[in-house]
Amino acid sequence: MESVLNKKTLDVQVVREQFPILKRQVKGYPLVYLDNAATSQKPKVVIDALVEYYSNYNANIHRGIHTLAEEATAAYEQTRETVRQFLGAASTEEIIFTRGTTEGINLVAYSWGRANLKAGDEIILSSLEHHSNMVPWQMIAEEKGAKVKIVPISDEGEFNWEAFELMLSEKTKFVSVVHASNALGVINPVKKIIEAAHAVGALVMLDGAQSSVHLDIDVQELDCDFFAFSGHKVYGPTGAGALYGKRALLEAMPPFEGGGEMIKQVTYEWTTYNDLPYKFEAGTPNIADTIALKPALDFVSSIGKDVIRAHEAQLLEYATNELKKLPGLKIMGDVKDKVSVVSFVMEGIHPQDIGILLDNQGIAVRTGHHCAEPLMNRLCIPGTSRASFAMYNTLEEVDSLIRGLNKVIKMLR
Repeated sequence: MESVLNKKTLDVQVVREQFPILKRQVKGYPLVYLDNAATSQKPKVVIDALVEYYSNYNANIHRGIHTLAEEATAAYEQTRETVRQFLGAASTEEIIFTRGTTEGINLVAYSWGRANLKAGDEIILSSLEHHSNMVPWQMIAEEKGAKVKIVPISDEGEFNWEAFELMLSEKTKFVSVVHASNALGVINPVKKIIEAAHAVGALVMLDGAQSSVHLDIDVQELDCDFFAFSGHKVYGPTGAGALYGKRALLEAMPPFEGGGEMIKQVTYEWTTYNDLPYKFEAGTPNIADTIALKPALDFVSSIGKDVIRAHEAQLLEYATNELKKLPGLKIMGDVKDKVSVVSFVMEGIHPQDIGILLDNQGIAVRTGHHCAEPLMNRLCIPGTSRASFAMYNTLEEVDSLIRGLNKVIKMLR
């Protein structure tokens, strides 16, 4: 890895050597993996960390006093400090380990929402939301008699700022928006959104599932109240992620789940709850994957998000220009401010057929509504084909995608 560290440009071939899966073939073709917005592939350091834990110090954490338990606990808490640094949080007490973005959003919706929302209150979401940042708020709004309001977008997928300003009022209690859209790649103006929401006394949560891997995150500079992300989007294991919350808010919120670890004392009659962050971490957690999240974040940080982002921007620009040359192809979310996601439709060809025929050539893309069905309805399409790029993708792989799509056109038109 030394040859890719502290560089202004990315040595992609050296990076690719760190990802064992990129050596495999699919249906007789070299794998071209362009489904990174769904999940990223894992570098060897992450895989090694999982093997190391299970091979050498597998034990439950925070409870045992034996050597294995102490080693596992130390490694687990080291990840919490790494996440704190990765997000720019003030304290590890503000970092709650979760299974990922979805659980983080649900935690806030059910814990903060149940304790604070009442009939007539309003929750504002954007039209770009993933189901995981829409359904929990719909559920809690129905339970509490609150109302969910949706900020419209332009046909290109950009946040309608004027409409948002008109929605804000003293009834607005919570705003939850995606930082960067998984379906279109569009980046929301979250700093302005947070400032405007705070001006009317509302709290703000950011869905950072996509932004965490592509953008520099500083929750204190953003001044968001909550931020959730998934480790598997940032080259880490599945089932491990984190929720950031401002300490005062987390301290005032009731526990999300009851059980071991989240308690201080339990009697037959009553229970007192643990301090942060453990109040929100009931039961035996996903120890191995959380431990392996640290080397994933370290891997990204060692290369530098600015270096990775520059490489991904080159891929996105090249792919966008080449895709536009294909007859009958339309890019959805064709805006300047976006992460390395290109989502498109092709006249007369269903996205699922595109996905199947590309897979037959070893090319992995995502097709469908991308867990953003309301957004697809807003755009008046059944779904899209989505190519999403990571640090290990190459211009040659973009060329493979273009050749593959040309074959699709010849076959189906």
